[in-house]
Amino acid sequence: MFVLFALVSLSLHAADRPPVNPTVQRSQWNGFERLDLFVAGRPCLLVRPKVPAAGNPWIWRTEFFGHEPQADIALLERGWHLAYMDAKDMYGSPQAMSLFGQFYAHLLAYYGLAPRVVLEGLSRGGLYAFNFAAAHPNRVAALYLDAPVLDIRSWPGRNRAAKEWKECLAAYNLTEETLVAFRGNPLDRIPLVASGRVPIIAVCGDADTTVPFAENTALLEKRYRELGGTIEVILKPGGEHHPHSLKDPTPIVNFLLQHARL
Repeated sequence: MFVLFALVSLSLHAADRPPVNPTVQRSQWNGFERLDLFVAGRPCLLVRPKVPAAGNPWIWRTEFFGHEPQADIALLERGWHLAYMDAKDMYGSPQAMSLFGQFYAHLLAYYGLAPRVVLEGLSRGGLYAFNFAAAHPNRVAALYLDAPVLDIRSWPGRNRAAKEWKECLAAYNLTEETLVAFRGNPLDRIPLVASGRVPIIAVCGDADTTVPFAENTALLEKRYRELGGTIEVILKPGGEHHPHSLKDPTPIVNFLLQHARL
């Protein structure tokens, strides 16, 4: 295990290498130890299980930490770690991915977490989770997507007057004119994730008008299956964008325990 960890650490890009370990604040979160720290100038946190599972598996919530945390808590109870980096209002852009690379490297270097992580992309967090998987499929054990945004034209782009749309364009250094040629959406990058054999589970509502299923996960499911990828979609009849997750997260947890490439 040590040799594997050393090889992974050496393979990290120079820009991803972590700085000196920062000051850590300790507290409790749902009965588990929570560590708050800063990496690359961004607030981050790591929640530790009471008894770590073999190999230190972990799940990384890419947005909205603490919202509908049923699956997170269930995995903590099974010995997984839970991580989060605050990259709000960056919409999974290349700059956000650079920050994520530094956080990933930091957690492996200082906390010995598994080289492959499960990324949890809830709503706009889907942009972060999928784009990280597309950039680094060898670092991703699986994706858990929950009503995910997979096309910025679908959200926030359906409301061109919204501040989120202006923020999103700025994050990607786009204009309405250059958007026409933009090919950096998760839906554009499906082959990269499929080639990495990353298993995907998605939970969605079929009546979601905020992030429409037909414009996002339905397209992902079709294309991923065509490419031979493993994907399971749990579609909630009449379900809207909220509430996220499932009251009983067992189907999510079981999929990850069975399919994640840990």
